[in-house]
Amino acid sequence: MSNRNLISRLTATLVASLLLVSFGFNNARAQSNDAPLTSQELVRLIYQLPGHPEKRDEVIEEIRRRGLGFPLTEGMRSLVASKSGNDVLLRHALEEADRRRLNPVGSTLPPEAESKDLLEKSRVATLAASEAMPDFIVKQQITRSRAYGNTNNWVPLDHLTLAVSYRASAGEEYKLLAINGMPPSKDYKEGGSYEEVGGTSSTGEYVTMLALLFNPETRAEFKPVDTDTLRGRRTIVYEYEVKQEFSKQRIKAGGDGAAEQATVTGYRGRIWVDRENFRVLRIEDIATDIPAGFPVTAASSRIDYDWVTINEKKYLLPSEAEIKLTAAVGNQSIQTRNEIRFRNYQKFGAEVKIIEDIGDDDEPPPPKKPNEPPKRP
Repeated sequence: MSNRNLISRLTATLVASLLLVSFGFNNARAQSNDAPLTSQELVRLIYQLPGHPEKRDEVIEEIRRRGLGFPLTEGMRSLVASKSGNDVLLRHALEEADRRRLNPVGSTLPPEAESKDLLEKSRVATLAASEAMPDFIVKQQITRSRAYGNTNNWVPLDHLTLAVSYRASAGEEYKLLAINGMPPSKDYKEGGSYEEVGGTSSTGEYVTMLALLFNPETRAEFKPVDTDTLRGRRTIVYEYEVKQEFSKQRIKAGGDGAAEQATVTGYRGRIWVDRENFRVLRIEDIATDIPAGFPVTAASSRIDYDWVTINEKKYLLPSEAEIKLTAAVGNQSIQTRNEIRFRNYQKFGAEVKIIEDIGDDDEPPPPKKPNEPPKRP
């Protein structure tokens, strides 16, 4: 037998062996990949993220689909935070999975008919609430960051304070109050618009986004996929999708001398619906069908809603949000992130002062007890 034929046979044998090994690995994986994640498996997934941050969504999906087979420790939380750039969605997915592990019965999805009924009640309640919104004013505190490529290595850019008003007759209006805790410089006038500052901005967190999602003309498709507990409230999680042809979601790009461009995208994501009062407590949104060549190549958002009191009545309004965009700048890809906090809701006409939050809950330090001696520095 010639050397050439021998090499060909050896090559064919090697390829066949590799195919058998590959098939055996995939078959074993197929048999085991429905089991809850072990701590070792999760660590392997998380360690991919610094080099491949684009795999974050795959990791989140794997956590949501399989759940956790071990208690979520503070050490694991710290590892995930350090390897993911303290990614909020990944952190939420882990906490959800840990709650499902602790309460598997309470995490079981209800029958299909009950899920459909809850969704329809949520649609009715959301649209009714959007029609009954009070005129209000609120302070937005926005921390803006940037990262290069898909690294998620966020570098803080600035901190904006905005006064946002909502009136049924005029919609949402955004006014700049401060940049990095100081009144705007001569380049920006106090009370100027949000877009005037440049960089990434967003609108529609208050009423528009949910109202459009539940509007019949949007033709959103929903599917119950999970259960969760948010701020002590039991929820059902629905995945949704809105086709581009029925969407009203717009992304704009431009500035710094470049002509402004805009496009309408489709979008998909998840909503968390309270099982008792039928209101949406969280929405996640990912833009789809972004045209090739458009400067913005990816866009996503998360908005958390909580109950606030305005003029002695309770309303469900945004408490926190995160907006992420990825844009192509020349041959480079740049990510931007806006972390938004909504504070001090008041009836329209109240004054919004440029006072930065003291802490996460906007609560002053507790008063000293009577006869308490002063603390030494």
